[in-house]
Amino acid sequence: MNQFDCVVVGAGMVGAASALSLAELGLKVAVIEKKAPAAFSVEQAFDLRVSAISLASEQLLQQLDAWQQLKQWRMCPYKRLGVSECESSYTEFDANNIGQSHLGHIIENRLIQLSLWQKLQQHPNITLLCPESLVKLEQHSTEVELTLASQSIRTKIVVGADGGNSYVRKLAHIGTTGWDYAQSAMLINVRTEKPQQDITWQQFFQTGPLAMLPMPGHSASLVWYQAKDEIKRLSALSPRSLEQEIMQNFPSKLGRIEVINQAAFPLTRRHANQYHKGRVLLLGDAAHTINPMAGQGVNLGFKDVKALQHVIAQAIGNGESWHQEDVLARYQQKRRTDNLLMMTTMDALYLSFGHVSPLVKLARNAGLTMVNKLPQLKNKALAYACGI
Repeated sequence: MNQFDCVVVGAGMVGAASALSLAELGLKVAVIEKKAPAAFSVEQAFDLRVSAISLASEQLLQQLDAWQQLKQWRMCPYKRLGVSECESSYTEFDANNIGQSHLGHIIENRLIQLSLWQKLQQHPNITLLCPESLVKLEQHSTEVELTLASQSIRTKIVVGADGGNSYVRKLAHIGTTGWDYAQSAMLINVRTEKPQQDITWQQFFQTGPLAMLPMPGHSASLVWYQAKDEIKRLSALSPRSLEQEIMQNFPSKLGRIEVINQAAFPLTRRHANQYHKGRVLLLGDAAHTINPMAGQGVNLGFKDVKALQHVIAQAIGNGESWHQEDVLARYQQKRRTDNLLMMTTMDALYLSFGHVSPLVKLARNAGLTMVNKLPQLKNKALAYACGI
């Protein structure tokens, strides 16, 4: 039976990054994945799933040697972030104000995964088990035995990075708290009349936020939050009819657009009751599914990756047994409270903008106006969001 130091279940963005970061420490790592990502070609249409990659996440991808490949493929840097409910409360954050050339990049999720996948294939400390799937997980005092679809393997620790419906989490008997929001989100890829590639913006309405994420060229990813029934109606429209709805509902600064592709998904919040149980650890969406409103999902996952790498590297450096439970528990201590704070903040913001009270609306707009008048506070918040 094959023996590993670490088995990572799930080779999405967070899983692949965690496997590489642990292999860089000299650990013998196996990665279990059901399906390899498709190859890239420049003719492919933009994927609907994109992420706003923060400066901190960019640094991690550079460390893992995946960033250069992404630059050769496609990405869109943005320098400004606009937030508003009405014109008088418009607040704009600028990279120049925190001494940076940009605030982040909008990148397709599948390209991030593919660039990391290519590094997984090349790393001498990594064994890729694909196509393969997890069937059973048994924890013992010194190791974990994993029964897979085609074989059994043993490992010192298991990293569950297999998404919001994590099977690792289920097999480890780790519960979650959370709920489904009353809304869904629609992702719409469009061609834009106006060039606006250096800014991403979000405008809040009682019915939900509207957002624009710039893509390379005259392209953009629009995010439309609405009641589930309304999103269902919008999803059934023809591209031309959907264009008319966008023109009527989105801010005029968007300009004329052409719909290329669209899809919708329900909004959910899930938070694992613990990130660590015995020799099992949860990272990324397996540990926390956050409201996507602020685009922090994968960035929080990458913070998990960096925290776990730091905990294990420090233990190795101190001559500790890095896979002991008291060491692994430090990862949870580093990440769970921080993630919970971000999730709670996003929920409070989300709920406040849906509040019908004129007093609440007045307080919201006063808050945004105050942020504009306090540049120190504004820049500190921006630096935190960028992870610097």
